[in-house]
Amino acid sequence: MKTKQLANILIKILGLSDIIHSIPSIITPLLSIWRIRGAAPAEYWLYLVSPVFFAVIGIFLVLKSRNVAAFLFKDEDDQTTDA
Repeated sequence: MKTKQLANILIKILGLSDIIHSIPSIITPLLSIWRIRGAAPAEYWLYLVSPVFFAVIGIFLVLKSRNVAAFLFKDEDDQTTDA
């Protein structure tokens, strides 16, 4: 397996991990806001900033993993790592 292929797979796994870990952190404040059923205080909305940011990064890593791997290993030749 080539280095860029392995990096592509690992970057996709990292992106999926970010998405999966951010889902509960997004749902919890939304449930708190929903329970209030009125104008939610601003601090409830601030709890959503960080998990949404990480979810967006995860989505980016999943969709652009090939480009990220090519950027990280741009100087490396496409040689196999079979030893």
